[in-house]
Amino acid sequence: MSHRTNALQADSAINLHDLTLGYARHPAVHHLSITIAAGTLMAVVGPNGAGKSTLIKALAGGIQPMGGRIEGLERQRVAGLPQQPDIDRSFPINVRDMVMQGLWHEVRALGRYTAAHREACHMALAEVGLLGFEKRGIDSLSGGQWQRVLFARLILQNAPVMLLDEPFSAVDQRTTEDLVGLLHRWHACGKTVVAVLHDLALVRAHFPQTLLLAREPIAWGATGDVLTPANWQRALLMHEPFDKEAPLCDRSPSQPMAGAMA
Repeated sequence: MSHRTNALQADSAINLHDLTLGYARHPAVHHLSITIAAGTLMAVVGPNGAGKSTLIKALAGGIQPMGGRIEGLERQRVAGLPQQPDIDRSFPINVRDMVMQGLWHEVRALGRYTAAHREACHMALAEVGLLGFEKRGIDSLSGGQWQRVLFARLILQNAPVMLLDEPFSAVDQRTTEDLVGLLHRWHACGKTVVAVLHDLALVRAHFPQTLLLAREPIAWGATGDVLTPANWQRALLMHEPFDKEAPLCDRSPSQPMAGAMA
């Protein structure tokens, strides 16, 4: 196991208090109140347009709450993998240099890579199965190889909190299995891992905790308690597509979430 995966642990829970998120003052997630314990491996699931990616963006600091608050991330570094990373794959950069960008928090703009940094990059590439790809241009990689590069960069970021938005979308089964194994190793090292996923079989097999969203929280807690047919049906019934013309959200108590943890 790479030493980069056990250097830091999440040191506090993430508390969401009556959190409402949206765009142009129109809500996409309503009144979410949950606690994500430090070291949790949690999936976020729900119908398309349920606010899952919006929640990940908020946790990463990309958007500010319309209401409520997020606590517990103020003193923790967060590493994120958006669903569509804003990276130009045609840019002339090789795999090693792309992965080394994960060390930005250590070297900054004027820093230099040390022998220890280069060794850490070597170990990260080994952990994701990309040894021998160091000098390959990123434009030559398959979808699965590219996702492995992004995960290697996450390893070097070495953050206690990892936020992933559909990390296994459009990759092959072997890559998915290898990267899920990496998530389990992060979890074993005490990192907090929150991932948006659509494959419910994958969630049931590998994620102990789940949040089911449908613009409003439906249920959260132990995955077996959350992913019931009744809860999923309720999510489908409650889900509404985002409407930029919708009225602003009025504060009103939400229906209690099924399966919520005390």
